[in-house]
Amino acid sequence: MSDKEKKVSLVVVKRLPRYYRYLRELLSRGVSRVSSRELSLKMGVTASQIRQDLNCFGGFGQQGYGYNVEQLCQEIGTILGLDRGYKTIIIGAGNLGHALANHTNFAKRGFTLIGIFDSDPNVAGGEINGIKVRHADELADFVKEHNPEIAILAVPKAAVNRVANELVALGVRGLWNFSYTELSLPDSVAVENVHLSDSLMTLSYKFTNLDSGDLL
Repeated sequence: MSDKEKKVSLVVVKRLPRYYRYLRELLSRGVSRVSSRELSLKMGVTASQIRQDLNCFGGFGQQGYGYNVEQLCQEIGTILGLDRGYKTIIIGAGNLGHALANHTNFAKRGFTLIGIFDSDPNVAGGEINGIKVRHADELADFVKEHNPEIAILAVPKAAVNRVANELVALGVRGLWNFSYTELSLPDSVAVENVHLSDSLMTLSYKFTNLDSGDLL
């Protein structure tokens, strides 16, 4: 990654998946060209902000033409690493882990799900979406053999720090954490802490303030 990309604001990075989703939608409808103004109307972001965001990575547009939808979609997918097919495992095959394995389309998002693990002997040995659920005791040997790059943590709060540190020690450098607790790990590890309740509380705030004029 270049020095320029390292300095890109996280706020900008968090908008890239939205751009990507909308561009894929345009592609599915056969749209080949789009302007920053058209993107802004769909996404609720100003045309100027869209141009600034994309200029962080090179711009990609042409004055008077706008953006080539297919090219821009590919470029953003590459920036997000969606062309790399990261080998991914899920730790925890309870309700959440089961739902993620069944309903998240990993392949379309640049991830290849190669393993699922759980410490419950009544769960291990079964299958979810065609993938065998292995006992947690097999995790170390599996990671050493298959070298997954990303682990999805769907384990209880009490276990997440132990599991995360074990994975990092084994060489896993990306963690998608659904355990409702923040992980503090070395800068050499990419961590995305997901708090579904935060999103629900944000919805509550928006709903509470629908008529107050406080929302931007």
